[in-house]
Parts: sequence; structure tokens; C-alpha cells
Amino acid sequence: MKKVLVTGAGGFIGTHLVRRLVADGHWVRGVDIKTPEWSESAAHEFKQMDLRFVHNVTIAFSGSIDWVFALAADMGGAGFVFTGRNDIDIMHNNALININTLEVARNSNVERYFFSSSACIYPEHLQTRPDSPPLVESDAYPAGPDSEYGWEKLYTERLCLTYGRLTDMETRIARFHNTMGEEGAWCGGREKLPAAACRKVATAKLTGNPVIEIWGDGQARRSFCHVSDTVEMIYRLTCSDYDQPLNVGTDRSASVDEVFDIVAELAGIKIEKKHVSGPVGIQGRNADLSKMYEVLDYHPQVSLETGLARTYAWVEEQLIATGEV
Repeated sequence: MKKVLVTGAGGFIGTHLVRRLVADGHWVRGVDIKTPEWSESAAHEFKQMDLRFVHNVTIAFSGSIDWVFALAADMGGAGFVFTGRNDIDIMHNNALININTLEVARNSNVERYFFSSSACIYPEHLQTRPDSPPLVESDAYPAGPDSEYGWEKLYTERLCLTYGRLTDMETRIARFHNTMGEEGAWCGGREKLPAAACRKVATAKLTGNPVIEIWGDGQARRSFCHVSDTVEMIYRLTCSDYDQPLNVGTDRSASVDEVFDIVAELAGIKIEKKHVSGPVGIQGRNADLSKMYEVLDYHPQVSLETGLARTYAWVEEQLIATGEV
């Protein structure tokens, strides 16, 4: 059993990761600026605090912590990251959180430190077409992320690698490629494509209005991974001896239009897609997972259709329960 700290434990992936760690017999302290929105945290302790302030980070590390899973971040989907309006918060808040957490972890004799990076660190010029080649970990350099969010993640990767090289604390870095699933943001402006598609299709179904607005031309492509697979791979990477950044996700891509079509079929309705102007980001992103398969000895178990079905069922339930339609 390890004594584990999960930052960002009130968020989507953090909520699921805490459950997994507790189920495996670890003692878990969750920390976040907010509590989980959709369920009670499974953590043995949950501290609601702002990790931009080093005093709070020191409290979060009180006692003897063996492992840290650093998921805390000011982030969201295309509507949050690609408008440019949130760039100061993204750069300032996330840098403070990560610098504070790494330094206190080092001074607290933490054994292993997992950092949740992002596929957003990859250069924009490698992702200009829907059929852009899958991204290999070494493609990160020469650097040229498409957003300030990507730049901040890349900086923190370098920070983790430096701490891992110059201290006794081992660091692990995962570059997430679009995680979807239940208990994630589905409204409010921070939701990502799968949840937004589920909300829009569920609204069409429940209101009887088949017209759905979709940002861009619908041809941009991404790959998507269900949160249960993401959590499994986080745990395997943390337990492994691999100390370099690693792609984590699936390698099956789908266009924005295809995601909406799959969700509409799951909902049992016909939709009319209306393409409108809006933030889209890069045109094509997929992962080369050769290194992931080798390091983790794992292939994601949940298909795109199954992951979207689980997400849709949950989002429709939330729509009905909250009276949003």
C-alpha cells in the first residue's frame, strides 16, 4: 500500500483515478480547488484548496506521501483553450500549480511523481490536415504547440524531467490524447468534443429539434480514449521504469462529423448538422502508440462506440435531471 496524493481530484480523470487507487488498497488524499461535481470523492481525505499558493501545497503534502498524481490544471476543451481569452489564466495558474507541487514534492521525499501532460504539446505544423500522420513522442521537438495550454504543458514536462534527473524523485509523464467518459464536464464552456456532441444530440432528441450547430467544417480529426482505459494506463506508467514522456490514448481517429453521427445513431435519431464559425484547433491529431504498447503492455479495451455510448447515456441523464431541456 502507498500513501498517495492526487491533485485535481475533484476533476474528471482525478475522480476516476482516486476510485481506482482506493480499490487497489492505497491510502489516498485528494486535493482540488473544487469537490467532484457528480459524486462523492472516494478519497480517504479530501482537501479543498487552491494549489497556486505554496502554503496550501505544503498542507496537501503533510504526513508521509509516497506517490503523487499531478492532474490539477486550469483547462477545458476548444471553447476554453482556442479562443485566446483564457491564455493568462492557463499560463499563470498552471505554472504556479506545477512549480509549487514539484518543489514541495521534492522537499517531502516523494518517491514517484506522475504528471498529466497533453497531446497539445505537439507542433502545430504537423497537424494541419485531417490525415496528418500519427504523432511519435520525438515529434515534440522542434517545439511549436498550437496554444498557450500546449506551451505550458511542454514547459512542465521539462520541469519534471529536470527534477527526475537531479533529485531522488522519479517522474513519469503521460501525454493524454482526448479522454472521454462519465462524470466529465458536459456544459458550461469547458467541455470537450465527445461530451459536447452528447449534450447537443441529447438536446435534439429531447426537444424534437434535429438541427445541431457544429464548429468548423466537421472534418477535423481526433482520437478518443475512455477514462477507464486512461486510468489503467496512468497506473501502469507510474509503476513502470519508463521516465520519458509517453503518448497515452487510442490510435483510432474520427472526424467531428463522425462523432456526431455515431452519437446520433446511439440516440436513435436523425440530426441536421449546421456548420458554423467557432474555435476548432488543429485539423488532424492521432497518436503513434508503439512505445505505449511496449512500455505498458496494454491495449485500450473500450471502443470508440462503447465509450461514446457510456458518455451519451450519462449526459442524457444529466440533462433530464437538471432540467436543462
